[in-house]
Amino acid sequence: MSPSLALNNLLMFALIMNTTTRPALDISLTPLYGRGRKLALKLAREARVIAQQGLLTTATSAREGSSLHNHGAEALSIVAELLKKVLGDEWVVSDRDSIEGYIYDETPEPIRPKAAERLVLVKPASTEEVSRVLKMANEYRVPVFPVGGRTGLVGGCVPTKPGIVLSLERMNRIEVDRENLMAVAEAGATLGDLMKAAEGAGLFFPPRPGDEGAQIGGLIATNAGGVRAVKYGVMRNYVRGLEVVLPTGEILKLGGKLLKNNAGYDLMQLFIGSEGTLGVITKAVIRLFPRSRYMVTLIAPFNSRADALRAVPEILRSGVMPLAIEYVHLKDIKRAAEHIGEKWPVEEGQVQLIIVLDGMRFEEVFYACDEVAKICEAHGALDALIVDNPKEQERVLRIRGSIYTAIKRDIWDTLDVAVPPAKLGDLMDALDEIASRYGVDLSACGHAGDGNLHVHITRDVESSEVAEMIRRDIYAAAVKLGGTITGEHGVGKVRAKSLDLVLSEKHVEMMRKIKRVFDPNGILNPVEYL
Repeated sequence: MSPSLALNNLLMFALIMNTTTRPALDISLTPLYGRGRKLALKLAREARVIAQQGLLTTATSAREGSSLHNHGAEALSIVAELLKKVLGDEWVVSDRDSIEGYIYDETPEPIRPKAAERLVLVKPASTEEVSRVLKMANEYRVPVFPVGGRTGLVGGCVPTKPGIVLSLERMNRIEVDRENLMAVAEAGATLGDLMKAAEGAGLFFPPRPGDEGAQIGGLIATNAGGVRAVKYGVMRNYVRGLEVVLPTGEILKLGGKLLKNNAGYDLMQLFIGSEGTLGVITKAVIRLFPRSRYMVTLIAPFNSRADALRAVPEILRSGVMPLAIEYVHLKDIKRAAEHIGEKWPVEEGQVQLIIVLDGMRFEEVFYACDEVAKICEAHGALDALIVDNPKEQERVLRIRGSIYTAIKRDIWDTLDVAVPPAKLGDLMDALDEIASRYGVDLSACGHAGDGNLHVHITRDVESSEVAEMIRRDIYAAAVKLGGTITGEHGVGKVRAKSLDLVLSEKHVEMMRKIKRVFDPNGILNPVEYL
């Protein structure tokens, strides 16, 4: 055995033996049988030899310098046995085929980070079980990667180091408090579950911050946005309370069914949008609203992109606040419709605005629709279509939501830059210049009402190096206009290399310090920039 491998074995042995001093975990070496116990005894023998050779002086220094991925597959097998004692055999999975569906999200394949080979999938059923898992992981310095519905687009949940994949899918209960207009949802419940629960109580969850299969914990951890942010905001605006397990295993309960809470630092806001790097969200209190009685969708076609985008700021200044203002190219929305076996109802123009309006009174919605239609016509819109049938409106939004899946196989990367809404036209002009310079087509769609644009770099670019240059130039153009490199997808593991365009060294330094306060051993969703 080489000295380095022997040293790694000793490090692991020090960790195992220290387990007996942790009654809170109710774990010891005694229950280990068969291969696991034989390995532990083997490590003990090797530890004595190495100690005699003077290669390591104390077990404490071994613990401080250890990391699970250095200990190999056998050490991971021991940790899996310990986890089975906490959760039961059924909820600790080591079989790679069974884990495969949990380790990748919707990030385009060309830029998606590669998952580690040695992984254990863990499925706790309660906050207390999550706490026990994280305590153990922290003691053993085992990386932990929380996963939700795996609908992200920046590789945020991909487990890039050997460790634990933590799925909260068993924690999916939702309770609706009609009196306080609140829902208490566990992290594993889906957006679709929340919407149905709210509707069943005669209430409404205003934002539509992603795929209905996305889980509540993930939506909060990424501060998801979506099509309705222009009027109702993003996830952050609806979270009133959180239950969070720290990487060290302590449980924090923050906020509650409160509209006002001014006691101490608002730590809850740190966890929202932290992308699973500060703590594991297990439960949330989410604000609901009375359901709008009337809703209409207006589809306004334009021959000129500039005309369409100039109409948006005027709509927002008119006093009408749409639920959504979406910008799409006709060719993209038709392809999305074909992808799901539908037909897009408006085939005029080169680009289109999809404008959704809602309200409690018919007269209010009718007036808003008339006002918006006049503004669009004044900016060169062709004949607009008004859709007031709820099923038809849902069909329109379903087609809009299918653009990415329709073109996904052609995508190298999909960006989500954001600029001040009135600067969206300038950003589109910059995109034209970049596309011309590199000789590529840069299709784009997005949330025109809040300045968030999705730009698609296709796989037919000359090389990955050229694609990265295009991406960098698009980011630089957005930042120059007062924008940012991501409006809703987040940093994940594929945007880190571009953070220098928007965050100063001091900003990143402060983020690292915050990370160390919450996660002193750096086990939770480790990323390079933190």
